[in-house]
Amino acid sequence: MEITELTVHELREKIEKGELSVTQITQAYINNIKEKEGDIQAFITILEDEALKKAEELDEKIKNGEIKAKYAGIPIGIKDNICTKGIRTTCASKMLENFVSPYNATVVEKINEQELINLGKLNMDEFAMGGSTEYSAFKKTRNPWNLNAVPGGSSGGSAAAVASKMVPWALGSDTGGSIRQPASFCGVVGLKPTYGLVSRYGLVAFASSLDQIGPITKDVEDAAILLNIITGHDEKDTTSENKEKIDYTLSLKNDIKGMKIGVPKEYFSEGINQEVKEKLQEAIEKYRKLGAQVEEFSLDIADYALATYYIIACAEASSNLGRFDGIRYGYRAKKYTNLKELYKNSRSEAFGPEVKRRIILGTYVLSSGYYDAYYKKAQQVRTLVKREFEKAFEKYDILLTPTAPNVAFKIGEKSNNPLEMYLADICTVPVNIAGLPGISIPCGLNSEGMPIGMQLIGPKFGEEKILNAAYTYEQN
Repeated sequence: MEITELTVHELREKIEKGELSVTQITQAYINNIKEKEGDIQAFITILEDEALKKAEELDEKIKNGEIKAKYAGIPIGIKDNICTKGIRTTCASKMLENFVSPYNATVVEKINEQELINLGKLNMDEFAMGGSTEYSAFKKTRNPWNLNAVPGGSSGGSAAAVASKMVPWALGSDTGGSIRQPASFCGVVGLKPTYGLVSRYGLVAFASSLDQIGPITKDVEDAAILLNIITGHDEKDTTSENKEKIDYTLSLKNDIKGMKIGVPKEYFSEGINQEVKEKLQEAIEKYRKLGAQVEEFSLDIADYALATYYIIACAEASSNLGRFDGIRYGYRAKKYTNLKELYKNSRSEAFGPEVKRRIILGTYVLSSGYYDAYYKKAQQVRTLVKREFEKAFEKYDILLTPTAPNVAFKIGEKSNNPLEMYLADICTVPVNIAGLPGISIPCGLNSEGMPIGMQLIGPKFGEEKILNAAYTYEQN
């Protein structure tokens, strides 16, 4: 079997038994990047020399018995809105095209403690705003299953890199589905953790009350392993929860007998592709055969969640992106005659159309006269969304929905119609509004051979439940 076909837990076994060296593994992935990157366009920065140098150092350490970290030597890809010291962090924007971060994000520190090898920074929608990775200032990433289709977004580079075996796993960020939707489109596993479980320190903020970093992997076991690595309280992040560390791999039991699974019927109404529905129905039947109790119920929030999400996300984006003023760091316009013009020209020239659209919308809903009508109202609805989920979890262990209403669409198909692009988030955004964990796992292909994703949603800090259910489905 080719090295790049192996999962992370299989690679680790091979390293432990001395069947593969870290250099062999790293070289195999670099060869794959050289072969496929021209077509896929998943990377913004490739760290070939640095990766090989670190691989050789680790092989030496392994030989001398100096390695303590369990997953030392496994390569990884990192979404380009996660700060990496001494390496460009661009957020796929002209605004940060030449920005080299002076510090590491907490998740990067944790990855470095484990001696993982960073293969490079991955493409995304600019400042994580988009659902197709077409809004990058540098390149359009393509779906490995069909090069004319999008990989999803905003973590499209991360999902495409894992799906095309250019990295064994990757980190993405999820504000309204940006890990789960590309995982669904690319036929891989994507996990969005509970808000506060993973530190956001060093993640360039889009919408601070919604953003969460999480793993994109080949299988569920790898997702549990990477979650183990990146979780933990961080005093640098005031929203980080101080919880006892859990080993998520212990929840991977091939058994869900007696588990209660709720299926919200609103997620299967009009707008959901027929083939997606059929594959989900097959998955539901599979769960029943495995001994789970599956029941349809009404989750009365679907109609409000999307509007609520876009008001809150755009308001927070407008506030967070205020710091990019052409003065402190980032892009500065060449031509200006006064301070106001410097601000205006720098922001006009460096932000792309989708970012501008969301800044304008966010500034509008925060402005006096509209704040109460929109932003305050959205926060009140957010509370109702949380309560609806809490009510559902009194009765069910987990909820099952499609990850996206469709399979990956063609490049250019929705980019001229932002509203249609926003509607593609309908299944994923409620999870972020309520701060819950959600995982997308592949559940089949459509008639054209494109992947379909199934989403499992857990209660707050219910990662173990969704990992158990996802693992059981995957094993069967």
